[in-house]
Amino acid sequence: MKVAITDYIEADLEWEKQVFNDLELDYSFYQMKHATPNQLIEILKDTDIVIVNMAKINREVLTNLNKCKLIIRHGVGYDNIDIKSAKEYNITVSYVPDYCREEVAEQAVMLLLSTYRKITQQFESMRMSVEKNEWDFSPVVPVRRFSGKNAGIIGCGRIGQKVLNILRGFNTNVLVHDPLLSERRLKELGISNLSLEEVLTQSDMITIHCTLDASTYHMIGEKELRMMKPEGIIVNTARGGIIDNEALAKACKESWIAGAGIDVFEKEPPQNNFSLIGVENVILTPHLSWYSVDAGWDIRKKIVEDVKRFINGQMPRYPVK
Repeated sequence: MKVAITDYIEADLEWEKQVFNDLELDYSFYQMKHATPNQLIEILKDTDIVIVNMAKINREVLTNLNKCKLIIRHGVGYDNIDIKSAKEYNITVSYVPDYCREEVAEQAVMLLLSTYRKITQQFESMRMSVEKNEWDFSPVVPVRRFSGKNAGIIGCGRIGQKVLNILRGFNTNVLVHDPLLSERRLKELGISNLSLEEVLTQSDMITIHCTLDASTYHMIGEKELRMMKPEGIIVNTARGGIIDNEALAKACKESWIAGAGIDVFEKEPPQNNFSLIGVENVILTPHLSWYSVDAGWDIRKKIVEDVKRFINGQMPRYPVK
């Protein structure tokens, strides 16, 4: 049985080599994140299990995977895989939605606090004050209290629920928009499911945790940003395509909203001319919300667990339905 890893973010795969040797698997590792369909077909055409991080597994690739029965996405999302075509060719796709929940939630709250408390403007205030030898808070004023404000969560799945619990610890009033939550789960969480417009208009801060698909692509555009409070902020640690970043840059520059914290981008890494670079009330972080040493080992072990389950005739832990 053959296993191939198309691309990876780990420093090395020595641990995986040992595991696959112990399982007597024929394995191959590549760094082909930007490979063309033909290049991917060449390395994967006789592979049983494909493990993919960022390489695009589209219909053309899937059509030529003659032996593949399982594709494991190294991550929480799977928008780089053509799920519809995979189903057509009876290829199971699985992913790892139960890793890095704590990390992404922590990054989201960090960006909420940093943006709301104007951390970059505080750095400028400090620089100016040292230069003048007297305090100058003008770059920061005004700052509002975090506690007691309305915090909106768009998408309240595994990560969104972690954020919800953290924000409750700050004594914020949490407003949620997630049409996928059942009435039972809403009751368990002690929340109501509000419309997107209600969350946008009523929230002082908003954090996004939904998946990216056709229904959520550019879900937050100019129309939606104009609904927000002028003192409101928005944070995105989910997927770059959920927010129209051209509209967001305009909203921040023209003070429709007070600021934004962004960890994810449609093109990664963003280019020098990316519209949000250099906007003073925007904090950009390098798509690092998933990262910790702990999370890195979690996902490696969970992927290997799915490989073992497949070998034993079992379904992976989280097949895409």
